[in-house]
Amino acid sequence: MNIDNKFVHMRYVAFISFVAALGGLLFGYDTAVISGTVSQVTEQFGLSTMQSGWYVGCALIGSIVGVVLAGRLSDHLGRKSTMILSALLFTSSAVGCALSNSFNQLVLWRIVGGAGIGIVSVVCPLYISEVSPASHRGRLVSLYQLAITVGFLGAYLVNYLLLNLSAGFSSSSAILQKVFGLEPWRGMLGAETLPAALFFMVTFLIPESPRWLLVKGRENQASLIFAKIFVKKEDIARLVLETKKMLQLQSEAKSDWKVLMQPGFRKAVIIGSAIAILGQFMGVNAVLYYGPSIFESSGLSSGDSLFYQSLIGTVNMVTTVLALLVIDKVGRKKLVYFGVSGMVLSLVFIGFYFLFSGMLGLSGVFLLVCFLAYIFFTAGSISAVIFVFLSEMYPTRIRGFAMSIATLSLWIGTYLIGQLTPWMLENLTPAGTFFLFAAMCFPYMFIVWRLMPETTGKSLEEIELFWLRDENKKHK
Repeated sequence: MNIDNKFVHMRYVAFISFVAALGGLLFGYDTAVISGTVSQVTEQFGLSTMQSGWYVGCALIGSIVGVVLAGRLSDHLGRKSTMILSALLFTSSAVGCALSNSFNQLVLWRIVGGAGIGIVSVVCPLYISEVSPASHRGRLVSLYQLAITVGFLGAYLVNYLLLNLSAGFSSSSAILQKVFGLEPWRGMLGAETLPAALFFMVTFLIPESPRWLLVKGRENQASLIFAKIFVKKEDIARLVLETKKMLQLQSEAKSDWKVLMQPGFRKAVIIGSAIAILGQFMGVNAVLYYGPSIFESSGLSSGDSLFYQSLIGTVNMVTTVLALLVIDKVGRKKLVYFGVSGMVLSLVFIGFYFLFSGMLGLSGVFLLVCFLAYIFFTAGSISAVIFVFLSEMYPTRIRGFAMSIATLSLWIGTYLIGQLTPWMLENLTPAGTFFLFAAMCFPYMFIVWRLMPETTGKSLEEIELFWLRDENKKHK
């Protein structure tokens, strides 16, 4: 059901979407802040190589646990309550990391923060999707991805500023001197307390998802919230009726698993999981995690690595803004076709650089330009689209549960690429590694082209009905 934009209270929708998107900022900050603390923490606690790797990767354990729990929590407790829980996890993690007295305590609090990352990666885009009108859902859900890029850039800048501040910092308070002067890594990790506390407080200002309320049979409350979003009573009545009809189609299945195993919905989960994990094997996080070290090994070591990280973060954020502006006009699938085509070219050029730079006399600046082009095409396509796709392609009754399964595959892909990239760079050579990333773009493009519906402008209920109709056509 399409509702005319002039009959939507867009300021209110934008506000509640912005609040939910703050979870993405915490996601980005918590993920990226670690980069500026590794050497300090390693020296502080005398860590071995294995322990240093565990410090970097331990939050991923929490993220996987958070993703596994997020679907069930959001489906049973509600989207809003689950976001509040994630804010508490981020806040306690930031304070705990800043005040940790041992390496084991630090790891424990990093895992707690990781659980917060896992939860927001499911519930925040899901919530935005459920409160957004179809005509603006793409750009509003993309606010979450934009917030992640802001969090990344914010972490890089905070790391840089606090490291410089620590050299001349002086305070009569022993704790402040320790956190911001003697051991600045504590301030870097602890600075997350401010946005986390803000997220906790403002989440109380937004309503529960009206579609979740309908699942729980609380139609009056859902209608009241829809009335804050949509102007016309007849639009609200039709939307409530459509959602209830879809819930009735699923009512015969007594368990969430039975709903999930319906052929059409099972296909949707498999497709969502496939594009989530393939996106990682197209090199997205490999470039973000290992880009600076690759720059250094290619003749750019004289520069400040934090500057290059900030440059990548800036391109990532600016391009996400551009994607946010066009995603509901161009369409999800066209954005993927354009962006992935550019990713293939960028990755091939990077591979050629490593093969022929000596022969052709290519400088490290050429490699930097190729990396920035890759980030441009990635941020403008698959990074902007993935959370939109996952938040809108599953049935209302089990949307949180189904999305947590697909998002889990994303995190598994993130873990695998983080572990395998150093091995691939050494054994496949850098050129072979980037050619492999380019090759993985083709199955991703094929899945989106042949198996994914164009969801732009469609209501969540229309998308849900697509999977059922698509499966029914096969059996006729």
